[in-house]
Amino acid sequence: MTAEANVGVVGLAAMGGSLARNLAHHGNKVAVFNRSWGRTEKLMAEHGSEGEFYPAKTMEEFVASLSKPRTAIIMVKAGEPTDSMINQLADLMEPGDIIVDAGNAHFPDTIRREKAISARGLHFVGCGVSGGEEGALKGPSMMPGGTKESWETLKPILESIVAKAEGEPCVTYIGANGAGHFVKMVHNGIEYSDMQLIAESYDLMRRGLGMSPSEIGDVFEAWNHTELESYLVEITAEVLHETDKKTGKPLVDVIVDHAGMKGTGTWTVQTALDLAVPVTGIAEAVFARGLSSQGELREEALKQHFEAGRSGLESMPLEERQAFVNDIREALYASKIVAYAQGFNEITAAAKEYGWDIDLAAVARIWRGGCIIRAKFLNLISDAFESGEANVSLLFAPYFKDALETADRSWRRVVSRAVNFGIPVPVFSSSLAYFDGLRSDRLPAALIQGQRDFFGAHTYQRTDEPGVFHTLWAEPGREEIKES
Repeated sequence: MTAEANVGVVGLAAMGGSLARNLAHHGNKVAVFNRSWGRTEKLMAEHGSEGEFYPAKTMEEFVASLSKPRTAIIMVKAGEPTDSMINQLADLMEPGDIIVDAGNAHFPDTIRREKAISARGLHFVGCGVSGGEEGALKGPSMMPGGTKESWETLKPILESIVAKAEGEPCVTYIGANGAGHFVKMVHNGIEYSDMQLIAESYDLMRRGLGMSPSEIGDVFEAWNHTELESYLVEITAEVLHETDKKTGKPLVDVIVDHAGMKGTGTWTVQTALDLAVPVTGIAEAVFARGLSSQGELREEALKQHFEAGRSGLESMPLEERQAFVNDIREALYASKIVAYAQGFNEITAAAKEYGWDIDLAAVARIWRGGCIIRAKFLNLISDAFESGEANVSLLFAPYFKDALETADRSWRRVVSRAVNFGIPVPVFSSSLAYFDGLRSDRLPAALIQGQRDFFGAHTYQRTDEPGVFHTLWAEPGREEIKES
């Protein structure tokens, strides 16, 4: 087979097939391979006329069809199937060739794979891809991590297919080895928080104010013309306006309330724990999905006469109800800012831990289009990092500091009323608690450290002199000793 393709795609399921078509639509010569030849045949039969494809029946044919430096993008199931495909490709490739894993890999796997593949003289790139099947076809946001040398080859290819935001391609070099997959992981964690906040806003209006899904859809549609403008708010309005064709009921009312998850949100929280970075909003969003799926436990709670969702807000006068809807909007925006701030804090901590040089302003820019969390205020986030105003935390940049202060009273009214009426708002609540914790002159951690020293001799530090101290709690007079 003649080596003419400038890029290849391995794995032609929904995402891989869409990405291959996107590449072809933009003038790339695309080699395609799938373990099952039938899927390759189907792609060619349905979409072969859309561009220049080079279908291969074997991995040997696939590699032979690629021009040097050979560039192969893998879109297969995470885990062992990815390792198997990487090894098959590596065995057939030559030094300088590039293997790109564009699946949702866990970043430690990417670090391991990059180390093994680079030892063989090849380049390995872990590339986060956001936007789903539609994004893969029409323009995703892409987050590649690997060597800068491989980025020089990949840059024109990826820039040709990604979404554009204000004319800028939504892709940039993230950093070495696992940096790209790490940033994509955090993106997904923020997505979890964002979605849960929207769901909590919906629940307050539905169970609290007694509004219909369609009425709430109208609210979200209006909010999408404010500072909350985003893809998730936009599609929320559409979902809430949808009517089930079988029953005539609002579609949201016939969907089982068990939210699924594929692991990236959990990874975000687990990694944050390892890095000692609080990501409370993301964590509560993950736990909320877990609780939603504990059907038997929830059913038993109802049998035990636990009163769920005591309403009462619907009795408010119209003007007060409208004011509360505005409070929800303010609380949603404030909590959303906290989620992004925590996510960027985690990226900063990981960059320090793993030696990655990550441009946070560039990350915010490439999230403006193609990805699930694309939102109007990402321009402001990018500007805050670019100017250095967000160097310590996004929350301290003037625009976001003012936004939180403006939302403060609304935020508290939303959380307190939700608690009073039995409507769970875990991400609203935890985000506000994080904000209050940051601003506290003194936290009760001093008491905890005293407890730790009492039962485990873990020592403590004093506010009035340097050094490490321990109190001999069991001794008469409880003598304090200075250990260093």
